[in-house]
Order: sequence, then structure tokens, then C-alpha cells
Amino acid sequence: VGTASADLIIGCDPIVTANKETMLRMRHGKTHVALNAHSAPTASFVQNGAWQNPGSACQAEIAKAVGPGGVGAFNADAAATKLMGDSIYANPMLLGYAWQKGWVPLGLESLLRAIELNAVAVENNKTAFAWGRRAAHDLPSVERLYASAQIIAMPAARESVNVLVARRVEFLTAYQNAAYAREYESFVRKVEQAEAPLGTTTLTQNVARYLFKLMSYKDEYEVARLHADTGFADKVNAMFEGDFKINYHLAPPMLSKTNDKGELQKQKFGPWMLTGFKMLARMKGLRGTGLDIFGRTEERKTERALIQEYRADLEDVIRTLSSRNHAAAVELARIPEQIKGYGHVKDRHLAKARPQWAALRHAYREAEDSPMVSKAQAIA
Repeated sequence: VGTASADLIIGCDPIVTANKETMLRMRHGKTHVALNAHSAPTASFVQNGAWQNPGSACQAEIAKAVGPGGVGAFNADAAATKLMGDSIYANPMLLGYAWQKGWVPLGLESLLRAIELNAVAVENNKTAFAWGRRAAHDLPSVERLYASAQIIAMPAARESVNVLVARRVEFLTAYQNAAYAREYESFVRKVEQAEAPLGTTTLTQNVARYLFKLMSYKDEYEVARLHADTGFADKVNAMFEGDFKINYHLAPPMLSKTNDKGELQKQKFGPWMLTGFKMLARMKGLRGTGLDIFGRTEERKTERALIQEYRADLEDVIRTLSSRNHAAAVELARIPEQIKGYGHVKDRHLAKARPQWAALRHAYREAEDSPMVSKAQAIA
């Protein structure tokens, strides 16, 4: 299709539809766009923890290119998933939507015959096509069929400390052992006891979440345990049929090459790797010991050091916690939230979190040293 020559664009994703090559084919007043308003996350989501989905902005750009009357949009993914049981049917829905709008210069019989000749899920594709036609004619009536029931939303009760801790103790027991899990619970209970006189559990809940995050770092033993678990195989078998094989993309520190930045590069391992995972999972007891060959890497040393650094900060908090510095302590306890990802991605996030961590320590000590001011004095 030549520049500014498209009559119809069926856009199954707003981000893809708004790319430069597609936009060049659009012309104001000529081109029509049948658009799926659902926008799937891009690869940037993996690299940027603060990524914002630009779907709405892309839709606005498309409308600007063809004119508001040239765009017809609805959430075809949601409609296909709720009405047909699979988002794959968003495609024939969009075709039906465009046809009903008068944007496809073919007879209905021709399109339905084409679906039959394709000989794949014929009745489902015809049904999806019909749903798309209805969406073009009366979208609110379609949306009502799959929209959640209107209910009065009650404030959700905050998860109790006991529930938070119990679930994480169970995980850490499987991750390492019962002693490791008890170490975690014991520390959280120390924080809970220190915070109790203040009549709140906000700090304790943060520590329960983020100490767990640091203690359950995903190393080679944990990757092996999760893959060797039968639940993983059950999920994969439920998603695919027929004869298939699983390959694993991994970056073992002692076997992988690095790029020009010194970052480990993943390589493909075949199905045989599952046997290796099962063997490695049984060796998790070596984690952190002198026999832990993986624990000698700089990454693993850093992860273990972070646990101790975080606990040391919270030990200081426990000794000096008061109503003056409680809010600062809560923010300090949340710092692991900023340390995301694995490998060199985690290194980057840690480097960015370091200045904030130092600032939060300083803020806590300042709050600790500040004189107590009553509300009445502040008003006066």
C-alpha cells in the first residue's frame, strides 16, 4: 500500500497501528481505522519499571491522522475473551466491526465463504465476526454483556500481619528450609513488638513484605526449584497440545559469554535441562555455605549483603522508634521495592536506589532527633 493510500487499516494494537510505517499509509478523510483499544505491554515494560502504556496517546495520534470520524475503536480483546473465551477472536471481531461500518467493499456472503474456505474454527470465527458487527451497530449492548456487575465497593480490609507472615514463611521453608523461614518470622515479630505501642502495623507490614523480597532472591537453586516443580509442567501442558518441547534460555555465570558492557548473555538449553534443574533443586541446602559455587559471584554476594544491610537499618529503627519518626521508618522499610529485576537489570536499579536509601536513612535520623510538637502548639 502506497503512502497516504490506505482505505482501511484493521489495527489489532494501538501501539503497532501508530508506528511510523503504518501512519504513513493514512490520509485524513480517506483512511478508516478499525482499532482494538486494548494495548499490550511492549518490551520496554521489562526494562523500565516505571513504564506507562501509551495506548491512549497512540489512539489520539491515529484520530489526528485520519480524522475523528475515520476511527472506530473498542476493546476487542476484552470482548473476545469474555464472549468467545479466547482473545485470538479479536481479529475476526475487528473485521466484522469494519464490515458493518461499511469500510469493507465485499458482500457478506463472500466474507463468510472465505472463513469457511479457511477451514479453521469456522463457526467460532463466524460468531466472532457477528459480535464485531453488533459492536459496530450498538457497542453499549455488547459491553453490558461482559462488563462486571455493578456493586457497591466496600473498602478492602488490609491483610493482617499474621496472614502476610504465614504465607511467606511457607514459601521460605520451600525456598531454603524451616530455620531460614523462622529467622524471617522472628525478625518481623521484633518489629511488630516495637511498633505495637504506636497502635499501628504499617511498618511491620512493610518489613514483612520487603524483608521477604530480599531473602527470597532468585538464584540458580530457586530457578531450578521452580522449573522442577510439577506445577510448572502442569501449567505448560494445560496451555499447549500435541508434540512440543521446551527450551530454556539461561545465563549461567560460569558458562555464559558477556557483551561489551560486561553483561551476561543468555543461551538456549534443550529439554534435557529439566534433569539438571531437578538435581540442582535438591542442592539448595548449599545456598550461602562454603560449598555454594554460585554464591561466590558478585551478584550473589550483593544479594546476601542487602539482607544484612536492610536488617541493620531496621535494628536501628527498633531501638529508637517513636511517633516522631514512624512515618520516616515506614518509608525506609519500603526501599527494596526499588530494587527490581535480575542480573545487570537489578544492578542498575540498585545503583539508582542507593541515593534514595541514604536519603531515607538521613530523614529517619532527623525525625528521630526533632523535638515533639503537639497539634495544639502547631496551630498556635
